Amino acid sequence: MIKYIPHPVTTGFTCGIAITIMLTQVKEFLGLETGPVPAEFFAKLEVLSGAWRSVSWPTLASGIGAVAIMRFWPKAWSRYVPGSIVAVILGTLVVAVFKLPVATVSSRFGPEALPNGLPAFQLLVFDWHHLGDLVRPAMAITLLGAIESLLSAVVSDGMIDDRHDSNQELMAQGIANLTVPFFGGIPVTGVIARTATNVRSGAGSPVAGLTHALVLLLIVLIAGPLAKLIPLTVLGAVLIVVAFNMGDWEEFRVLGRHTKSDAAVFLVTFALTVVFDLTVAVEVGMVLAAGLFIKRVTDTTQVSALDETGASGQGHEQVKDVPAGVLIYRVFGALLFGAADKLDSVIRRANADTRVVILHMAAVTALDATALNALETLHEKLRHHKKHLILSGPHTQPYFLMEKAGFLDRVGAANIVGDLEEAVGRARQLVPPKKAPTQAPF
Repeated sequence: MIKYIPHPVTTGFTCGIAITIMLTQVKEFLGLETGPVPAEFFAKLEVLSGAWRSVSWPTLASGIGAVAIMRFWPKAWSRYVPGSIVAVILGTLVVAVFKLPVATVSSRFGPEALPNGLPAFQLLVFDWHHLGDLVRPAMAITLLGAIESLLSAVVSDGMIDDRHDSNQELMAQGIANLTVPFFGGIPVTGVIARTATNVRSGAGSPVAGLTHALVLLLIVLIAGPLAKLIPLTVLGAVLIVVAFNMGDWEEFRVLGRHTKSDAAVFLVTFALTVVFDLTVAVEVGMVLAAGLFIKRVTDTTQVSALDETGASGQGHEQVKDVPAGVLIYRVFGALLFGAADKLDSVIRRANADTRVVILHMAAVTALDATALNALETLHEKLRHHKKHLILSGPHTQPYFLMEKAGFLDRVGAANIVGDLEEAVGRARQLVPPKKAPTQAPF
């Protein structure tokens, strides 16, 4: 199902997430003296802008230094030691050695901020009254987590010339996310930046991911006391750099080359992610993208009438000797609910002299229930006035749908033909030529 999410929605909320992550780190990066920063976008901007005079210059200098290390760390060295690790170690040493007035993990959250052992198993407390409030965020987290993991898998496929198993990836992630809450964990996903770093470091199989997880676990459990000394501005710098790297900022530069509808979906999803939250952004973005998709499909569907000679333009089969009172329509494209009303033109044009309507459906790629209902309506109106409907060359999907619904039986097997020439031949049988009047003798 993930492949049906449009690219503008994916890139829109990815860039929005990046901005959101950056904003959450502004307080720590600048060392602002404020109370709790609200989660709401405009309230957050108001609090941060009102505290700009409290910027801590040692804190800001430490953060800028960490960003500079990550920015200018040689790529060749990153294969062995990532620049973010160097920035965290050097930043911690500088703050500790020079006793800079910079907030650390321990000073902000207390000496027990990091765990020194594995979390204990505990049963979850579930309140059925809040089930309705949990469904939408849970679906959004599931959707976003699946997208992020599969995007990571696609990136790694391109780097190591491999092909991942999407179902296997999502099943494993689902099992993990159903397990970790019993140990106080939060939902987990694959991460593009970490996956790419792992591959650049020589990873070539899922074993590298297992090794990464085990090493990270050992660092948390063994090096926990040292991690308490890490300055928060350095951690903020790492998150800001990671957020910046994850954003697909190239989309803003090439926005003018996209269609207006794709650009609108991207900008709306991006803005809603930043201003509101991911749940609202993905929901609105998908609805907007789906609506625009329906419009595009509808615009490509055409119902055109053939002229008296049986021609409707170059590149189409031609027919000759169309009897009087026979209307021929060529239907092109997907005949779905958005385009079903185009069949109304057939009904409007059928006048008193019309005896037979031929729908040439050889170019109809798909048919749905709404369009089928429109065909039913057309057939019933024609039959009510003792007129006939002939279907010419319906393809597999439309044919089986009409057969399953019993529509073909109501139209009649003789009125379902393989091509336009047969359809005109059948129309001649239904509309016999008028006999010339006999001349009265003198």
